[in-house]
Amino acid sequence: MMSFELRERGTTAAREVRGGVTTFLTMAYILFANPSILAAAGVPFEAAAAATAAAAALCTLLMGLGANFPMALAPGMGLNAVVAFQVAGQTGSWQTAMGLVVLNGCVVLALVAAGVREAVMQAIPLDLRRAISVGVGLFIAFIGAVNARIVVVPAGSLAALAANPLAAVPPVAAGSLHAAEPILALGGLLIIAVLLARRVPGAMVIGIGAATAAGLLLGVSHWPGSDWLRLPRFDTMFEADVRRALDVRLLPVLLSLVMVDFFDTLGTVTAVAETGSLHDRDGRIPRLRSILAIDSISAVIGGAFGVSSVTSYVESVAGVTEGARTGLHNVVVAALFGACIFAAPLVAVVPAAASAGALIVVGFLMCRQIVSVDFNAVDTALPAFLILILTPLTYSISHGIGYGFIAYVAIKLLRGRPRDVQPMMYAAAAVFALYFWIA
Repeated sequence: MMSFELRERGTTAAREVRGGVTTFLTMAYILFANPSILAAAGVPFEAAAAATAAAAALCTLLMGLGANFPMALAPGMGLNAVVAFQVAGQTGSWQTAMGLVVLNGCVVLALVAAGVREAVMQAIPLDLRRAISVGVGLFIAFIGAVNARIVVVPAGSLAALAANPLAAVPPVAAGSLHAAEPILALGGLLIIAVLLARRVPGAMVIGIGAATAAGLLLGVSHWPGSDWLRLPRFDTMFEADVRRALDVRLLPVLLSLVMVDFFDTLGTVTAVAETGSLHDRDGRIPRLRSILAIDSISAVIGGAFGVSSVTSYVESVAGVTEGARTGLHNVVVAALFGACIFAAPLVAVVPAAASAGALIVVGFLMCRQIVSVDFNAVDTALPAFLILILTPLTYSISHGIGYGFIAYVAIKLLRGRPRDVQPMMYAAAAVFALYFWIA
């Protein structure tokens, strides 16, 4: 226990366990969402489900033991949709698409080794970092609203947005309160809100648990049959075709994956660190290079396992909100994902609507960072506003960050204060401008 620096970070084993369970419950949907999306590209469903759980368990454990940072990892929802609906179609097979994912991880890992990823993160002005955290909070709240069916998106699925991140959220529609899902989510949200107001430990877990029980009674979810325990299949593992992925014609696709992977993680790490105050007085995050390196290695593992790029999950903020501050949180999450390799049907007992209320509350808690942004300084406040509003509206953390970076650099230049901008911010803004132009 002491190796996780529990006392130094002001936490306890009980808080870490509670936070780990909360994080797992808010992201367990990936065990069914990821195989369902990848199946559209021809990936075997059962094998993808087992490999998804295995990849999430392994990479989350690596982050906990290697960086002692409370951030869970799993195949990314945006990236898996891009791989299934775009990359696999362009490459001709899901194996080649997974080969591109492996190459993407290798490229990002090389950028980490060269210090580029860390330098970009350290160059971001403090107000923009806070805006990233708020933007991610709005992003999480939007996911919760969709899972609750309070908001209905095209095709009824977030995959429709994830497959085309440049498209704005509209058209969206209001869901019907005659359905069970919104009532379930709002009930869970109210329970969590009241418990938080009364400072009751474990508010998130209690709220999700109560909503799950109500979901079983209302028929939103069902208890699995007698075959809930089964031996896994790993047919997708080590099927990635890296050789065909090296085709120069696929370079634009590879660059697109690198851009999304590179900046999405920066946003997630920033959000987790800001929420848990896991940075020093200068805003620097300890062991940042290890965190970013493990995230990059996880992308390689995801491609090798045939489950798309494994990346850091914004839902980790739910666990941090419950008090998690160390890698022990990750050990708990990894153990639960590991158990799901053999008992994945049990996860279906927790419907998406049950954790939706928790996601909305987490989004609200993250938005408290907005009071720290200096809105009197327009040259930083306006780019900060663009980040926080465009992150949910484009359904893309990286795109929200990109528009904010470009605006920040442009305003500073036009104002005649180019020296206020660090060189890495110029480079990042230029790369984003080129990426948006090509895309």
